[in-house]
Amino acid sequence: MCGIVGYTGADEAQGILIEGLGRLEYRGYDSAGVAIEQDGALDVICRKGKVSGLAHTLSHFDFTGTCGIGHTRWATHGRPSEANAHPHTSCAGDIAVVHNGIIENFAELREELIGRGHVFKSDTDTEVAAHLVEEAYADTGDLQAAVVHAAGRLIGAYGLAVVCAHEPGVIVVTRKDSPIVVGRGERGSYVASDIIAMIDATRDVVVLADGQVARLTPDAVSFFDEAGNPLDPPVTHVDWDVDVAEKGGYPDFMLKEIHEQPRVIRDTLAGRLSAGALEIDELDLSPEELDLIDRVYVIACGTSYHAGLIAKNLIEGWARIPCEVEVASEFRYRNPIITPTTLVVAVSQSGETADTLAAIRDARVKGAKVFGITNVVGSPVARESDGVIYTKANKEIAVASTKSFLGQVVSLTLLAMLLAQAKGKLKTSQIRLLFRELADTAEQVERILADDAAIEEAAQACKDAASALFIGRGMGAAVSYEGALKLKEISYLHAEAYAAGEMKHGPIALIDEGFPVIAIATKSPVYDKVVSNLQESKARGAMVVAIATEGDEDIRAHADHVIYIPKVRDAFSAITASVPLQLFARAIAVARGCDVDQPRNLAKSVTVE
Repeated sequence: MCGIVGYTGADEAQGILIEGLGRLEYRGYDSAGVAIEQDGALDVICRKGKVSGLAHTLSHFDFTGTCGIGHTRWATHGRPSEANAHPHTSCAGDIAVVHNGIIENFAELREELIGRGHVFKSDTDTEVAAHLVEEAYADTGDLQAAVVHAAGRLIGAYGLAVVCAHEPGVIVVTRKDSPIVVGRGERGSYVASDIIAMIDATRDVVVLADGQVARLTPDAVSFFDEAGNPLDPPVTHVDWDVDVAEKGGYPDFMLKEIHEQPRVIRDTLAGRLSAGALEIDELDLSPEELDLIDRVYVIACGTSYHAGLIAKNLIEGWARIPCEVEVASEFRYRNPIITPTTLVVAVSQSGETADTLAAIRDARVKGAKVFGITNVVGSPVARESDGVIYTKANKEIAVASTKSFLGQVVSLTLLAMLLAQAKGKLKTSQIRLLFRELADTAEQVERILADDAAIEEAAQACKDAASALFIGRGMGAAVSYEGALKLKEISYLHAEAYAAGEMKHGPIALIDEGFPVIAIATKSPVYDKVVSNLQESKARGAMVVAIATEGDEDIRAHADHVIYIPKVRDAFSAITASVPLQLFARAIAVARGCDVDQPRNLAKSVTVE
C-alpha cells in the first residue's frame, strides 16, 4: 500500500527520488520522506502529507548525494506524522529503511529490542526492521548479510530497501508478498514498488520473487537467494508508454481499479485485529463512549450513499443500534434528532463533497460525534471529523467509483463490528470468525475477476436496451442501487433499482418483451422471495440476468443469463455481488462506445452544492 523508490548512480538522487515518489503517490500520500547519503552520513527528511510538501521542503536544501531511498506512505501502524513517516533509522542514524507491507510480529520484536537498549522514535511496525539490521550489521559488518538476517526475523509481508552510511552507494533490497522491481539505466541503478517510477530510465526490469535479494551499486545490480548464492533472474522488457504504465497495462483506469479491489480489501483490513479484538484507534472514542451510542446516521452522496445502505443492515443487525442513512444534501436541510450519544458517519471518497461537509458541520453544532470515512488524507472531511478511517483504495482516477466503494463497504463493516464489540453483542470468537471471513472476500473477488465470460455475454445481450431494472432484497437491494448507478454513470443507459418486493407496486409495469431485469439472487434468507420476483418478470417477457451463488443450478430455470459468484455469508454478499455489476456496466459502456473513465457531465469530486 506504500511506495518505495531508490537510486544509486552518477546523478544527484534528490530529484530522481521526488519524481519517482510523485508517480507512486497513488499508493499512498499521508506522509513521505527520503534518506540521502551525504558526506559520509545519511540525511533523512520526512514530512506529513503529500509528496509535494516534501518536495517543497527539499527545495531549501542542497543535497548533492547520488544514492538514496524514498517512501510515500499509507498509515497502518501509527498515525500519519513526521515521526511515523519513512525512512526509519537505526539508533545511530547510520542505517535507513523503507518498507511496504505489514510486519505482524512487530510488537514482540519491539519489546525484545527495547529490552536490549534500542530506542524507538515512532509507532510504526517498520522501525523494528531498522534496529534488527543495526544489530546484525554490528555483528557482520556487511549490509547485505544484515538485511537477510533481519528479514529472517520478520513475520508478515514486506518489501524492504536499506542504505547504510558505512557502505556508500549501496542499496540492498528484499521482499516477501510485497512488490519490488529493480532496473539498470545508463546513469545508475533503480528500485521501486512499481515499474512506473523508473520507466523513464529503463524498460528492462527484474521483478523480485519472495526471498530474493538485490544489491544495487552505481555500476551494477547483483541478485542472490536467501543463502547468498548468486542468481540470474529473468528480465522483463516493458513496452508501455507512461500513460499505459500508469494503467498497469489495462485499457482503461476503471478496469485497472476494479482489478485492484482484492488489494483494497486486504489493505483496509491490515492491522485491524489484535488478540481477537478490533482496533480502530482513529475513531478517538473509548469503548465506554462507543457503548453509549444509541443512534447512528450515515450521511453520504451517490455511491457512498449505497455503501451506507449496506452499513445500515450490518449496524442494526450486529450492534442493534438504530441506523439511518441520509442523503447529505437532504440531511442539512431538515432537523434530525441528534444528541451527544449520536454518532454521525460521513462517507465521502474525495473527502471534499460540499453537501457532506455542510452536514458534518451541522451535526457537530448539534453535539453529535462525527466520524469520517474517506480516501484522501488531510481532506476537509478528515479535518472536520472527530476521527477518520482512511479507505486504503489509493488513487482512484476513473470518475465512477469502484475500488473506493468497496473500501467504504469494508470500512463500514469494520465499524459495525466495532460497535457490536463495544455493545457486547458479538463475542471475541464471533469477531474473529467474521473478520476471517471478511478477509476471505479478497480471494473470492479475485475468483470473480479471473473469469468474466458470463458477464461479457450478458452485457452484449443488454447493450442495445433503452432501459434496465435492477432488483434485490435485503443486502441485494442495496447492491442493486449501486449496480443501476454504475450503469447510468458510464453507459448512459437508463436504469432504475428497486427492492424486489416493490415490483408489484408499480415497476412491473415497465416490463415488456426483452426488457432487461438484473437481479441479485444469491443464496440468502430471502432467496425464495427473489426467485418469485424473477418468475413474475419472466412471465411478462423480461430478459433476466441473475447474480447467483456458485452451485445454484435451479436458478437457470428463471434466468436467461446467470453470473455465478462464490458463496459467502449474507453479511458480506454486497462485497462480492458488487464486482460483477461493475464489470457488467463497464462492458456495456465499452460496447456502446462510451468513455468509461470520464463519463459526460460528471466529475470525480463534487465541491459545490
